[in-house]
Amino acid sequence: MKDQLESLVGMMVERGILLEEAVTEFEKKFIKRVLERLNGNQSRAAKALGIHRNTLSRKVDEYKLDHSRRHRS
Repeated sequence: MKDQLESLVGMMVERGILLEEAVTEFEKKFIKRVLERLNGNQSRAAKALGIHRNTLSRKVDEYKLDHSRRHRS
């Protein structure tokens, strides 16, 4: 995984991606994946992410993540 991350960072630097944009996109995708894994349960997702439930709720709103979506069978 470390090699994949190094490669990704290298590509982002080459393309002129700003740190703030990279961090925002990473955070957005990370939160979305954890919410999907926990079927939209924000309390459990906040605990898994190591952040306060209110912080997660604010970020879900900020990133316009569809937190009510459930896994499809």
